[in-house]
Amino acid sequence: MSRAALLVLADGRFPAGGHAHSGGAEAAVRAGRITDAGSLEDFCRGRLHSAGLVAASLAAAAAVGVDPGALDAAADARTPSPALRGTARKLGRQLLRAARATWPCPELDTVAARFPKGTHQPVVWGVTARAAGLGDADAAYCAAYESVSGAATAVVRLLSLDPFDAVGVLARVAPEVDRVVERAVGAGRRVPGEGVEVLPSVSAPLLEIGAELHAGWGVRLFAS
Repeated sequence: MSRAALLVLADGRFPAGGHAHSGGAEAAVRAGRITDAGSLEDFCRGRLHSAGLVAASLAAAAAVGVDPGALDAAADARTPSPALRGTARKLGRQLLRAARATWPCPELDTVAARFPKGTHQPVVWGVTARAAGLGDADAAYCAAYESVSGAATAVVRLLSLDPFDAVGVLARVAPEVDRVVERAVGAGRRVPGEGVEVLPSVSAPLLEIGAELHAGWGVRLFAS
């Protein structure tokens, strides 16, 4: 297992398309729920324990070899917002494109052929981790960390927030990322024997509502 491969995959410069998305932060900024580093921290913590936990669990399950089709359906069931489902598939498609160029393997090719319109990003995180020789915890870390780092980076641009403050938010949230990953890996490892029903299905209504509103804006800085 290559630790360096994890650094490549988790690097914000990996061309997986995440830079164009705010993870709901743009809608939260407009609604006045994010105004500074403190409210950004609250937002990231909430996102981590809801959408982040679900994504990390799906990624962990994919990394242990659970059928991507079953996980794609499970992801759909846990994503009520059509806008968020569409975003997850776009990000999954872009991540898969980058992964196939970086770690070519038949499993990634099979996923691309099976889901021509894209599958959910967390599922691709897991399959990509397998292709890169990484484990389920690595896949879960990629998904969990991306769930907060994308929002933090977006708020730097949206509010002209000091980048040092944004990084400080991520550092303070980091211990909770560890706990979310531990829970996600535990759930992912149960799926082969118990089915996808054991995966967390935590809701985040404000993220869902914000995504639908954001999708209808005529002018916006981020795609989601």
